[in-house]
Amino acid sequence: MKDLRWRAALVLAVLVVALVYLLPTVGQELPSWWVKFFPEEKIHLGLDLQGGMHLILEVENAKAVENTAERFAQELKDELGSGHIRFRLVERQGEDGVRLLLPQDQDWQQVAQLIKDKFPLLEVVDRKVSQEQLQVILKIEADQVRHIKKLAVDQGLETIRNRIDQFGVSEPDIRTQGENRVLIQLPGIKDPQRAIDLIGKTALLEFKLVDEQQSVEEALKGKIPAGDKIYYGRRVDPVTGQVSRNAYLLKDRTLLTGEYLTNAEVRIDTQYNRPYVALSFDDRGAKLFEKVTGDHVKERLAIVLDDNVYSAPTIQDRISGGNAIIEGQFTMEEAKDLAVVLRAGSLPAPVKILEERTVGPSLGRDSIRKGLFSMAAGGVLVVVFMVIYYGSSGIIADMALVLNIILIMAGLAALRATLTLPGIAGIILTIGMAVDANVLIFERVREELRLGKTPRAALDSGYSKATLTILDANVTTLIAAIVLFQFGTGPVRGFAVTLSLGIIASMFTAIFGTRLLFDYLLQKRRMKTLSI
Repeated sequence: MKDLRWRAALVLAVLVVALVYLLPTVGQELPSWWVKFFPEEKIHLGLDLQGGMHLILEVENAKAVENTAERFAQELKDELGSGHIRFRLVERQGEDGVRLLLPQDQDWQQVAQLIKDKFPLLEVVDRKVSQEQLQVILKIEADQVRHIKKLAVDQGLETIRNRIDQFGVSEPDIRTQGENRVLIQLPGIKDPQRAIDLIGKTALLEFKLVDEQQSVEEALKGKIPAGDKIYYGRRVDPVTGQVSRNAYLLKDRTLLTGEYLTNAEVRIDTQYNRPYVALSFDDRGAKLFEKVTGDHVKERLAIVLDDNVYSAPTIQDRISGGNAIIEGQFTMEEAKDLAVVLRAGSLPAPVKILEERTVGPSLGRDSIRKGLFSMAAGGVLVVVFMVIYYGSSGIIADMALVLNIILIMAGLAALRATLTLPGIAGIILTIGMAVDANVLIFERVREELRLGKTPRAALDSGYSKATLTILDANVTTLIAAIVLFQFGTGPVRGFAVTLSLGIIASMFTAIFGTRLLFDYLLQKRRMKTLSI
């Protein structure tokens, strides 16, 4: 009897814990004291059940290689200038190359040493003298190109994940697919276009000087000065709401980028009651920003995000402290989204949407209804069959089956797993597997009873002989489910989660739970025969 009590206490404790985790899902509104002591996580529904977005993005990682080559070209130009080494031209060539023009072949020895010391990732692939000048073609090493492309995808994945986390989507599914693709599933998303805009922004923040010595009008006619580039800014008339584009002629050299940002947050201009984005730089960024503003007092500094000019204020004085603001005629939502992408960081390369699907909530509700109906129908058929075929023992198996389903749902809530339509299929399969374990036990017990054993002896022998078979079958299935979860995609992983939980729960209920009930009936109720 003592052994019976502690086993009953264990089953009761497991049931109570399961109900605690399941209550937030089935309850309408939890009391305030509940959240202080108990879990409040509900079972999360997947994209196919509650609707949402499915996106496949391609990271244009070749652009990351181009950006690296562009940076090498600019840094080489700066090193040559600071070292007082003569050169005629330094520019990016192709995707991964840098073209260097020197006045004489004799200058090469000094430049070669500089490249060896400062730019070990560049290798010389061509060197020739023509028209009294030396042309050198440098390339980024092939291994480094592959590393840059892989890093661009990995960094893009993390940046997108950070943006989505700040956007507030629960249980997003974000992972790489192939060499340069990212799969994104956003369940329950209410504004798909806003999510696409947020995810797809490169968010490359640059500070460039406005070229006020040259005419924008002449540049628009095609006479763009060397070292300049035309950018556009968006302006909204506060009275009419009409949107117009303003052209800016900016110097192509970037003085500062957003890589030094530590924070970006939305604030309200109390004078005009409109939002703006406040920026904070790290120590290195603060020093660079102070130097830039100090060197260009009374000049206009344009704040450019993804090639769009947000503002171009005049620098009145040197700005120290590492703080700046981005003003524009934002709505509060636009300002918040801008702050999100700046905080999450810029994408190392642009992304392109290859596939976009939106699942409506009505389709999700229909999937839930059909899934629950199929689960209920399958469950009822199994329950009726067990009662007809095994009598009172079938009722015990059905009680274990109900406990099994409760444990699966509680496990989903406790693990914060996502329930998908294939996951419901996994639960239905588990119902059959849970009953299958009881069938093995009951058939063994029947065999022992036919040999003339007492109900107690038949029960002991039946459980001991069937338990090893049940464990072998369930453990092998559990291994297969773990492999599915590890290497499968979203729907397959949803199936693997519920299948794994169902296997563990069924072994507990079929071997431990039903045996407890039989022992109670035989010991406490003094039952003389088994209805099986």
